[in-house]
Amino acid sequence: MPKPFSNQHNWYLATLFSALNNSEFTTNNLNSYSSKHIYTYTNVMNGFSASLTPLELEALKNSPGYISSIRDLPVKPDTTHSPQFLGLNPFSGAWPASEYGKDVIVGMLDTGVWPESRSFEDNGLTKIPSRWKGQCENSIQFNSSLCNNKLIGAKFFNKGLLAKNPNITIAKYNSTRDTEGHGTHTSSTAAGSKVNDVSYFGYASGTASGIASSARVAIYKTLWEIGGYPSDIIAAIDSAIEDGVDVLSLSFGLDQIPLYKDPVAIATFAAMERGIFVSTSAGNEGPYLKTLHNGTPWVITAAASTLDREYHGTLSLGNSVQITGLSLYPLDFSPGHVPIVFMGQCNNLRQLVKVRNKIVVCEDKNETLPDQVANVETAQVVGAVFISNSSDLYAFYLQNSFPSIIISPINGEIVKGYIKSNKLDAKASMYFKITTVGTRPAPSVDSYSSRGPSYSCPYVLKPDITAPGTSILAAWPKKIPATTLGSRDLFSNFNLLSGTSMSCPHVTGVAALLKGAYPHWSPAAIRSAIMTTSDILDNTLEPIKDIGQGYEPASPLAMGAGHINPNKALHPGLVYNVGVQDYVNLLCALNFTQKKITTITRSSYNNCSNPSLDLNYPSFIAFFDAKYSHSQSKTKIQEFERTVTNVGEGPTTYVASVTHIEGFHVSVIPNKLVFWEKNQKLRYKLRIEGRRMKNKDKKVAFGYLTWKDVKHVVRSPIVVTTLNL
Repeated sequence: MPKPFSNQHNWYLATLFSALNNSEFTTNNLNSYSSKHIYTYTNVMNGFSASLTPLELEALKNSPGYISSIRDLPVKPDTTHSPQFLGLNPFSGAWPASEYGKDVIVGMLDTGVWPESRSFEDNGLTKIPSRWKGQCENSIQFNSSLCNNKLIGAKFFNKGLLAKNPNITIAKYNSTRDTEGHGTHTSSTAAGSKVNDVSYFGYASGTASGIASSARVAIYKTLWEIGGYPSDIIAAIDSAIEDGVDVLSLSFGLDQIPLYKDPVAIATFAAMERGIFVSTSAGNEGPYLKTLHNGTPWVITAAASTLDREYHGTLSLGNSVQITGLSLYPLDFSPGHVPIVFMGQCNNLRQLVKVRNKIVVCEDKNETLPDQVANVETAQVVGAVFISNSSDLYAFYLQNSFPSIIISPINGEIVKGYIKSNKLDAKASMYFKITTVGTRPAPSVDSYSSRGPSYSCPYVLKPDITAPGTSILAAWPKKIPATTLGSRDLFSNFNLLSGTSMSCPHVTGVAALLKGAYPHWSPAAIRSAIMTTSDILDNTLEPIKDIGQGYEPASPLAMGAGHINPNKALHPGLVYNVGVQDYVNLLCALNFTQKKITTITRSSYNNCSNPSLDLNYPSFIAFFDAKYSHSQSKTKIQEFERTVTNVGEGPTTYVASVTHIEGFHVSVIPNKLVFWEKNQKLRYKLRIEGRRMKNKDKKVAFGYLTWKDVKHVVRSPIVVTTLNL
């Protein structure tokens, strides 16, 4: 603080006054300046809060003494925290516009449901929509009376399972009750009711809410402890169509099979024809390319990304220095201050056993973290600190059977220095159950999320979208262990899970909101709205990163069009619609026989007079042969044709722009679209020309086509690749 000021409050006001004078804030009214100021902080931080425009904030950043600023986002504990992270709020956007998905019926194909969970209470919900034809079936340990105005359907499908496994105990498999937890978790994520005061053993405490909390839920149990079978899956989707669901959520898939052998692809084609939106998961085989399943053109395929929320533990050293690291250890550390010792890479089990009554510190080098955790667990030490920079492994080792914390190499040096300087009396204690919100950067595509291109239909860019999938808090059966520490089972009504199984129901919930706001939109229109309005920047306003690729910018083969943004999806401006015949044209162009196409379409005759691999999709993928890509003399041209529908209000003009794709020239013809009325359709072509990848070792390049008018930004990803089909 400069000497002329008597206190910090006056300094802050003067700084604010000066900054506003240097911005476009032109009023001379001092009251207007002071009204911008909100709080002066004297204990928790040296600073203040103020209501500023982006320009005013930029001016403030040039002030003497400026260090940092953060946006004043809502911090009310809200858990899965994912609705808040997605921008959903009760005052504007997709929640109020759809009345939280009121009366939209969401069908979940999964491991069943725990109906007693508070996430399925029906407080405030009206009667079941009259169009609903489904029912809650009585089954073992599941009485139909457990259903209500929230949980309106419950059926199980196991005939295929029993046929494949005739010797299993039938009674165990004749129930819709969830005996694994997966289905309870996914269904509450998509459409669970609001539940206050929840947590995972003290982590992520707050209020849990499904994305579409006023939607109805129908459960179709098709997944069992020993697996699921296509016959049961097809029967369940068949039943769901008959029952009258609006949205289907499928957090499973089959790998490396063609569309005509894929039960998800086959059954969901009929759902699409009936106007049912289908959300699917990309799979958990990342970070490798070409590992994605559910690459079906008529569904949406969800990748998984992180939230801006982390779970921490604290290592308190004997010199009162506190080190924060990552941890999900669910219990308390009872011994108090105990000796702490550095054990290098913790690769000597005999030495670890000798110090089992101490906190051991291990240093991860060359991604040896998995081996270190195994050794420490075998030695049964009292606690452990892992110094690691292997961020792609963190999710698997945040919770171990023993108290543990993962810290950064920088903090690791502090711990090692303390131990070295206090060889005879180095002690420490550990504290857990700390949750922080606002982690940066976020979101990032997580390493486990499967990547495209799709095996079954590589000519349609997949995945379509990314959504929160890492450490998602949602409902859990109270009689199934939420976690196990050694031989000890721990129980909780809510659990943290990770996977594209968790991102899929987020997309399902957003689709339910859009269906509630626009009941007559087609599945393709809803998918288009979700994709073209998604975010490609993280909370640092930098391109979303890919954890599995060393935090390089994520390509559309990892994250699809971007990170889902429900409120933007409410007003997409333009949509890319796709009709049934368009999908048939694609199947014909894949050189499927009439029989194979009929397997999918159920039609005895399929019109293949106009085959085309160029589906009217809100994304583009171009395959360039490796021999062309490294040739100096030949230029290859690929063209795509698209039709967009104006769903905005009234006349408008859109202008196109394309980001540079290294080694290729991309053009749009025409680059201006003039609409005179709502629902008008216009066409354009996108042309990609090139000889080769500039970097010979690079197999994927990408950019974006953006159409803008005065209100809307409609963005589509473009991928150019030399990957073999």
